[in-house]
Amino acid sequence: MPMRRLLLCLCLAAAVAHAQPAVDGQPTLLILSKSARTLSLVDPATLRVLAAVPVGPDPHEVVATPDGRYAYVSDYGFGRYHTLSVVDLVHRRALPPIELGALTGPHGLSSTGGFIWFTAEGAKAIARYNPATSRIDQIIGTGQDRTHMLLVLPSMQRIFATNVNSGTLSVLDGSLASPGAPPHGVAPPPGFHPQPPIPQWHQTVIPVGLGDEGFDLTPDGRELWTANAQDGSISIVDPASLRVTATLRLGLTRANRLRFTRDGRYALISRLNSGNLTVIDVHARSVARLIPVGTAAEGVLVQPDGRRAFIACSPDNNVAVLDLATFRITARIHPGDDPDGMAWTVIPTTAAR
Repeated sequence: MPMRRLLLCLCLAAAVAHAQPAVDGQPTLLILSKSARTLSLVDPATLRVLAAVPVGPDPHEVVATPDGRYAYVSDYGFGRYHTLSVVDLVHRRALPPIELGALTGPHGLSSTGGFIWFTAEGAKAIARYNPATSRIDQIIGTGQDRTHMLLVLPSMQRIFATNVNSGTLSVLDGSLASPGAPPHGVAPPPGFHPQPPIPQWHQTVIPVGLGDEGFDLTPDGRELWTANAQDGSISIVDPASLRVTATLRLGLTRANRLRFTRDGRYALISRLNSGNLTVIDVHARSVARLIPVGTAAEGVLVQPDGRRAFIACSPDNNVAVLDLATFRITARIHPGDDPDGMAWTVIPTTAAR
C-alpha cells in the first residue's frame, strides 16, 4: 500500500478515538474545576452533579479509561507540577497520584490502547504511562516549546500534538525495531537473550499559526484544524501529505479549544477573550454564527451522540449546555469554580460501590 494511502487510512481511524466503547453502565459527564481542585461526576440526563472528587493542583485536562472505571487528570501549573491525579469513578474516590519526576507540566491527555499518554511541557516531551505496570514506559522528545494538546490514534502509530510557543504541530509516526540483535549471519554471543521490539519515532514538525493550542481531526480524518491563539487564524493540515493546505484568517485571537461536531459540518471554537462561541461552517470555511455563552470560555466537549455540546464558561463558574440542532443554550451546570477540561464516559454499574 502506498505510504500516502496508508497514512490516510490511519487518520480515517481517528474517529474511533472519539467514540465511546459499548459499556453497560451509567453515562457520565466529567468536569474539572481548577479553583476547587475537584472532578465532578454529572448525570447528563438531569445535569445534576452526582459527586465531586478531590484532585491535584491546577487540574486542566481529564480522560477516562475505556472501561469507565478510572479517570486521569493532568496537574498542570504551567510547568510547576509533576503529577497525574487518579480517580476511581466506580467508588467516587481519589487514588494516590502518579509521580512524573522530571516530566513537569503535564497537560494534554489521551487514553489509548490501555495506556495513558500525556504531554509534559517542562520536558518538551510526550510520555506514556502503563497502568498495568505502574510505570512510564515511553518518553518521546519533541524539542518544541509548550507541547500542549494531544491526540493519539487508535493504532498508536501516529500522534499529533500542538506546540504553543513554537507555533508548530508535531506529527509523530512510530514503528517497532529489535534492539541489539546481531547482524544477519553472525552468531549471538554467549548469554544473549533477544529483547522485545522497542518503538522508534519519526517526528515531522509543521509550522502552523502563532500560539496554536486547541485542535481536532475532522470525523473523516481528512483534515486537522488548529486554532492559533496569537494571530487569530486557523491552520488546516492534510494528515496524509503533512502540509498546511489553507489558513483561515478570522480574527479569533485567544482561541482556546476547537472541536468538530459529529457530522463534521461545524467547528466549535471557544475563546478566552470573548463571550461568544464561534461556529465555523467547515465546507464554507467561514463563521456561521456566534453564540453568546458568558464572559469567556475554555473547554469544549461534544457528546458522543452529537446532540449537545458542553462549553466551560470558566470566569462565570458554569458549563453551558448547547443544543446542536437549534444552537441554543438550554441549561447551565454548576460543577465548581473555574471549570475547564471535560470528558465523557460510561461508568459500570455492575461493581458495587
